[in-house]
Amino acid sequence: MSNSCSSIIFVGLLKSDKSKIKEMKVAVVGATGMVGRVMLQVLEERNFPVTELIPVASERSVGSKVTFKNIEYTVVGMQTAINEECDLAIFSAGGSTSKEWAPKFAEVGTIVVDNSSAWRMDPSKKLIVPEVNADALTADDKIIANPNCSTIQMVVALNPLHKAYGIDRLVISTYQSVTGTGKAAVNQLSSERSGMHDADKVYPYNIDLNCLPHCDTFQPNGYTREEMKLVHETRKILGDDSLRITATAVRVPVIGGHSESVNASFKSDFEMEAVKDILENADGVKLMDNPEQEVYPMPYFSEGKDDVFVGRVRRDDSADNTMNMWIVSDNLRKGAATNAVQIAEYLMEKGYLQAI
Repeated sequence: MSNSCSSIIFVGLLKSDKSKIKEMKVAVVGATGMVGRVMLQVLEERNFPVTELIPVASERSVGSKVTFKNIEYTVVGMQTAINEECDLAIFSAGGSTSKEWAPKFAEVGTIVVDNSSAWRMDPSKKLIVPEVNADALTADDKIIANPNCSTIQMVVALNPLHKAYGIDRLVISTYQSVTGTGKAAVNQLSSERSGMHDADKVYPYNIDLNCLPHCDTFQPNGYTREEMKLVHETRKILGDDSLRITATAVRVPVIGGHSESVNASFKSDFEMEAVKDILENADGVKLMDNPEQEVYPMPYFSEGKDDVFVGRVRRDDSADNTMNMWIVSDNLRKGAATNAVQIAEYLMEKGYLQAI
């Protein structure tokens, strides 16, 4: 398993000269939500140097408690957190909240890493997956966008192949966990599995024992917003607007990770052994590809882990220079929290977050 370059550098820095590390006052906006709680967990697990944690949530959650490193913290509101002039704010509170409040944090000098869709396609904001394009960041970037969960895991797997062979076209089918919708969706699935089919529904139909070809809202072109995020975000992250991409996003009764079937056509031909070698050595990727032994990625294996698991890698004999692969990752971790924290680690390593 390969770790991201930014993580290796950051851990090495921690070990080599701890006296030079400036600990951080960090706000986690949306701290009581599903992703926000995972953010706290990832910050703790990766030993991010938090001097003071400022957990932030909506007014209805102000005064509630969250735990970080066995210490209980009281949740505060937005303006209170802005007044603290934090070094870093990691947002996971929805697009409208980010649009309103992220600039106000940035105005007082706080660097914002935002997990919503608010800034992803803003041409003035960077859309970052550290294993792919962290080097695009500069000291002037004060609001940085975290991509959509399904986009993150896909580009981590595809980027090294894109560098080697040049992507021409992608046909993507996703199988997305209910955790991507949030706690209410998890509750719906749990209720249906308990036989309570009249419980509050987030989805228009039952999700248990079902698959919904309906992630996010439908657009005038017949695609959903989730499907178009895969198109637009992938082009932006890989820096190539000419990429031909089509997607179908499906919600499945799974808790713990998103799966993707990707059919990738390249400009250059390839040898399958070389492809597997590239994936085996790619940052952030764990190759699980031994079908003879029934070894392949599944959400069951990805839950709670930060890797992007890749398997079922095989040539598509029906088209030139084309292969199929199956990509799985925990959408709450690498698809959201871990990617955001890795961005912050990179900023510290470069000195943009004034780590030294």
